[in-house]
Amino acid sequence: EIRTIFLLSRPEGKILETVGMFEAVKQHGKYETGQLFLHSVFGYRGIVLFPWHARLYDRDITPPIPESKPEPPGAHGSKEVKGKTHTYYQVLIDTRDCPHISQRSQTEAVTFLANHDDSRALYAIPGLDYVSHEDILPYNSAEQIPIQHELFERFLLFNPAKSPPFTARDTLKAWQEKNHPWLELSDVHRETTENIRVTVIPFYMGMREAQNSHVYWWRYCIRLENMASEVVQLRERHWRIFSLSGTLETVRGRGVVGREPVLSKEQPAFQYSSHVSLQAPSGHMWGTFRIERTDGSHFDVRIPPFSLESNKDDKAPPAGYTF
Repeated sequence: EIRTIFLLSRPEGKILETVGMFEAVKQHGKYETGQLFLHSVFGYRGIVLFPWHARLYDRDITPPIPESKPEPPGAHGSKEVKGKTHTYYQVLIDTRDCPHISQRSQTEAVTFLANHDDSRALYAIPGLDYVSHEDILPYNSAEQIPIQHELFERFLLFNPAKSPPFTARDTLKAWQEKNHPWLELSDVHRETTENIRVTVIPFYMGMREAQNSHVYWWRYCIRLENMASEVVQLRERHWRIFSLSGTLETVRGRGVVGREPVLSKEQPAFQYSSHVSLQAPSGHMWGTFRIERTDGSHFDVRIPPFSLESNKDDKAPPAGYTF
């Protein structure tokens, strides 16, 4: 086993700092609470809080539909996709790295609806992320506080007798238990078109009552990855949003979250979050991203269909820390 000390450098400051020593990547099993890691795509330092078991619906490995059963017009994504269990992690992002994650539209935060009747505010916990097992490059460090985040010391206790040397405090266990319905990651959807892979993770955020009707809210997190070496740019988005109430909405627009990200070999991925509301407890979304090549030609990348489901039973409002 070869261990290397790695250095983190920031181009604008030409600063090199010793961070830690890489450990062997786990091919099997899962990383424990307190595992330090470097994100293999976005390059930030983080620490594992706890794992989730998600159902990954990967449309790239579905057997082709027999020729004898052509898809009816407009039946985008009617093929059945089997979900397989995949490990994701709830993690803390080191706040020192947040300004440098340029391939993200924002530092990820977990959001859910605040429980004030007269408020439309979102309850947000900044610097929390969901990380797939293969995104983790594990390392160890001699520091007692290797990650800077306001929740680090509230959630984790230094314990040099253990490996990794951080254990979950009771506050972390209580927080996880209370907020489970709002944090839970259950379904992940993935599809690749012409070497552009789109991954979508929807999260239910809660319900609001407005003018004698119920409005249900979801957040969805989308990552685009360029699996080839050709430089491309996202130019437009085209969404179809179907609600159980029977409405079908079409949304078109330039870019995503006000940006038109370039996906290159140096920065192959871009990730962002957005929100959607329905006047029904469930529905589904699908669509396309229009991608432009350097020669000016375009192609459409499919966004895999994903369902919007509200948590079946009424959950207590989010419990947590006030910032």
